[in-house]
Amino acid sequence: MTGIRIDAGVASALAGFTLPEKLGFGLVTAPVMFSAVYDGGWDGGELVPYGPIELLPGARVLHYAELVFEGMKAYRLGHDRPNLFRPRANYQRLARSAARLAMQAPSETLFLDALYAIVRACTPIIPRVTGQSLYLRPFLFGTEPGYHIRPSTTARFMVIANPAEVYSSGPMKVAIERADSRASPGGTGVAKTGGNYAASLRATQVAADRGYTVALWLDAASRRFIQELSGMNLFAVIGDELHTPTLDGSILEGITRDSLITLARSQGLKVVERPMEIDALIAQVQGGECTELFACGTAAIVSPIGVLGEADGREYRPRDVDRVAARLRESLLAIQERRAPDPFGWVHEVPPA
Repeated sequence: MTGIRIDAGVASALAGFTLPEKLGFGLVTAPVMFSAVYDGGWDGGELVPYGPIELLPGARVLHYAELVFEGMKAYRLGHDRPNLFRPRANYQRLARSAARLAMQAPSETLFLDALYAIVRACTPIIPRVTGQSLYLRPFLFGTEPGYHIRPSTTARFMVIANPAEVYSSGPMKVAIERADSRASPGGTGVAKTGGNYAASLRATQVAADRGYTVALWLDAASRRFIQELSGMNLFAVIGDELHTPTLDGSILEGITRDSLITLARSQGLKVVERPMEIDALIAQVQGGECTELFACGTAAIVSPIGVLGEADGREYRPRDVDRVAARLRESLLAIQERRAPDPFGWVHEVPPA
């Protein structure tokens, strides 16, 4: 760890924290956070007690959504020293997202040092139960005030953490969104930026009001081709193959998606990345050719889909729920938690200070 300052209040903040029995997802906040400032160059950063931050009302993040972020986890199951899962892949995606918004990303060294600092501090409060973890949220935002449409010359990089359970459990009901669009090729769909999630909120709320879990997005041009769910990538079991929409310039390149593709192929399952038409998939579900649907993401890992639904009330149910998905979820989680060998080099143990 290089150059990170430790605020005097960190020790007392940690000492006064008690891990509750019920964690939920994002409901329990770790008592410390990391912060670094960019103003022509990045400072070394500081670990401080969790609390409010000062931000000028004219900051560009508030007016032009100049924000990118990541989601990742730290585990401590059966080992004294915590581990991360593919943190360099998260950094590379953060850097790509920042470049898309013309922002100056922190270096990989600063990114990793920030994660190490907060995970080391939070080691005693990392849950030691399978399926639970310390969820980490690194994020970068523009802080310069002003209304000129240009990138901010100042920025802040922060990491906050949450002891957490898996984001969702049980089969999801997914609403097919045929009216709104979230992203298009050449836009910001490939970046993990707050604006993409803001664009999904109306459809998500409409879906929830109808009793569904989340919306499924289609391409902006034709509303024919499947993109992703709000925050998760989609997979379909068709015959004896695993199919997923190809990355088309508007779909976020999910790290869990990439991990599952590698894991499934290593287990002898053929994976097909291709453009997937929603109406063709519906026909395959109705005809029994598509036997299972599931989604994946860092927070949820792998979530089975029990129902696809239309706005007019029609619903389509795959024959199987959580069969292939359960096997892949357990295989991936076992690697993440170091209960199984890691032949891919994904597990990254946090080094000692």
